[in-house]
Amino acid sequence: MAAVTIDLVAQAGERIRRFVHRTPVMTCRSLNEMTGARLFFKCENFQKTGSFKFRGACNAVFSLSEEAARRGVVTHSSGNHAQALALAARLRGIPATVVMPSDAPRVKVAAVRGYGASIRFCEPTLADREATALEIIETTGATFIHPYDDVRVVAGQGTATLEFLQEVPDLDVIVAPVGGGGLLSGTAVAAKGTDPRVVVYGAEPAAADDARRSLHEGQIVPSENPVTIADGLRTSLSSLTFAIIREGVEDIGLASEEGIAEGTRLLFERAKLVVEPSAAVPLAALLEGSLDLKGARVGIILSGGNVDLSRLPFARGG
Repeated sequence: MAAVTIDLVAQAGERIRRFVHRTPVMTCRSLNEMTGARLFFKCENFQKTGSFKFRGACNAVFSLSEEAARRGVVTHSSGNHAQALALAARLRGIPATVVMPSDAPRVKVAAVRGYGASIRFCEPTLADREATALEIIETTGATFIHPYDDVRVVAGQGTATLEFLQEVPDLDVIVAPVGGGGLLSGTAVAAKGTDPRVVVYGAEPAAADDARRSLHEGQIVPSENPVTIADGLRTSLSSLTFAIIREGVEDIGLASEEGIAEGTRLLFERAKLVVEPSAAVPLAALLEGSLDLKGARVGIILSGGNVDLSRLPFARGG
């Protein structure tokens, strides 16, 4: 974990303290009974912009020198990172440009604009997103902030676990969802750096199990356009996040699409927590037995709450 250290995570915590919410930790007796574990939920669905992504984006933006900051920041994203970077840039008073695919949902476009970023539309391919971002960088000198393949971003995401272990210091296990690996790798660095006895697991959809296969095969297995309701977990690991996960993560559990929908419903109904399907994947992995943590004190990071209420995965016809 040399690239991202506990010291970098602690520095990130100090840097972003006055900008981020210190999110609450919630419990739910009925979910404890269903899983046979003592569950503690770190509610990043209550974070600014609705997800943990604001931590990493904020740390990256406020790490920039004054000279670099004046030239602004750029990213390509149609998800939570886009909103997070837009708000972080606004708080620092610098320009932000987000490259978004032409077919991005209007609600996401409106959210990014609402936080003050400029938007450049492109064709919905990775090659076109990258080419458009590069053009902006060459024209403006803006700094590219990757959603997860960035030491500053990973360190920022780790601050959620620092807070978690300050509030619940005797956790046995922490489970975080994994897509590109920014949250899970930051979680591993923060947990192992704070208390090496804490075991860290990831969780991902069975329909997008590239991170688990990567961990088991010892090399990055690319994600190939998986179809899952957990749309925040479709991306592949980067070399940065994979290296950290190999060293600090015990294993990665899987959850079926039905299990993810059920986990989302249970968090709504039993815990009264509005979460997006990606955030429900760890709970689903416990409920389905892919992660057997009975008897343990288990911390679960609820990664976000930006759910499209018109397309709830458990609603009739949804």
